[in-house]
Amino acid sequence: MLQRLDRLIGLGLRFGSFLVLPLAMLLFLQWPLREVVQAYSREANDLAQIFFALYVSLAITAATRQSGHLAADAVARRFQRPTRLRLERLAALFVLIPWSVFVLWAAWPGIVQSVQALESFPETYSPGYFVVKAAVALLVLGVLAQGIIDVLLRLKEPDR
Repeated sequence: MLQRLDRLIGLGLRFGSFLVLPLAMLLFLQWPLREVVQAYSREANDLAQIFFALYVSLAITAATRQSGHLAADAVARRFQRPTRLRLERLAALFVLIPWSVFVLWAAWPGIVQSVQALESFPETYSPGYFVVKAAVALLVLGVLAQGIIDVLLRLKEPDR
């Protein structure tokens, strides 16, 4: 089951990486929309914020997956591979998982309220701000799932 979840996360991250394309396009279009068309630049900004929130939530999960944010590389590269793997497991068990659970617990009521109300952006009243808040849950659930996978699957693997 964990291997299937691991593959599903990998697939989601692969497809999610394409969010950078509409994000870049919307950020690029803001100036012409504001200066030339003189309309829709704020809506483009709101939509870009949605794409950015989703992209960042997936990027943090991808960094967790690649142990990119767990290692102080200047120090960690001196350790042998088995020691680095043990440290990654311990970091996932004692940092990532508890942090994810806490953030999910603390943010959940606000996320649920925002999604139930289909909250709009406060300045423009454009729909979709609830997606930005829901991206917090996506981020935390992705990191939590990856932390659990790292601890349980790597415990079964021998240290290399």
